[in-house]
Amino acid sequence: MQRKGGRRRETGGQDAAAVEQVLDELYATPPSAFVSRREERAAAARTAGRKEDAHRIHAARRPTLAAWAANLLRRSRPEETRRFLELGQALREAHRTLDAAGLKELSAQRRRIVAALSRQAAQLAGEAGQRLSPAAQREVESTLRAVLADPEAADRWAGGRLEAALTPPSAFPSGTAPAEAARPEPGPEPRPRSPRTASGTRAKDELAERRRRRRAELERAEQEAERAERHLRDARAEQGDAQEALRRADDELGRIRETVAAAEERLRTARADLDRAERERRAAGERDRTAADALAGAEREARASARRLDRLAGRGR
Repeated sequence: MQRKGGRRRETGGQDAAAVEQVLDELYATPPSAFVSRREERAAAARTAGRKEDAHRIHAARRPTLAAWAANLLRRSRPEETRRFLELGQALREAHRTLDAAGLKELSAQRRRIVAALSRQAAQLAGEAGQRLSPAAQREVESTLRAVLADPEAADRWAGGRLEAALTPPSAFPSGTAPAEAARPEPGPEPRPRSPRTASGTRAKDELAERRRRRRAELERAEQEAERAERHLRDARAEQGDAQEALRRADDELGRIRETVAAAEERLRTARADLDRAERERRAAGERDRTAADALAGAEREARASARRLDRLAGRGR
């Protein structure tokens, strides 16, 4: 019993690895072929009885061209990717420790490397037959800057399965609590604030809170808009693939109709030939019977003539 259970777990692990391999393959596929390839792999999993795997494969979302190029860069340049991720870690550490000199030096490296890697991504995409527009290349640069600034973005890019370009934060997060402010020298007790000062402080706090809520609402709206845009792109891609499949089916139907028409024409010709051959056979049969009757009559006449000849010859003797 344990042995059987062990085999099932091993098979499940193999299936999971197979799904991961399929997903890696999909996100290495150019966006124009992503949906058709995804449907093929999902159908194969369903045919093999792996419904959960088929569902997971089918749930994979088609990446934008910029996201695909960033994924392609990640897979095609592993050494540059490793160094780039290390640079992002160093930049974030420098920002946390407020190492101004290190931050300045690493920021200069960031600009140079982001520009170089975005050019490499455009070159790799071009070699794969997918030209990046200036807008798409800017999205690749935005993704690379986000990878440097945000550890979560770095992890997502390292996975090689981005669906859309990433947006860097406005500033690196500190990641640590700010250093404790220096205590002031003992002095006279501060005077209590006047009611006007306290009221102004409360107003500023309320304004800051309203601004914070507006920023949060804006971020949520932007995320929802981005999701809606991704769904729209996927729907358009699905429609494009469906239209292409319909066009291929129409072409195939046209070829089959032509083949059927040619076959029907050959059948009509063959039937006409058969009718003609049957008529000729009937006519030949009629001629054969007529000739046989004529032959029988000639034989009878010949025998009668021979008998008359014999009788005449007997009388002469």
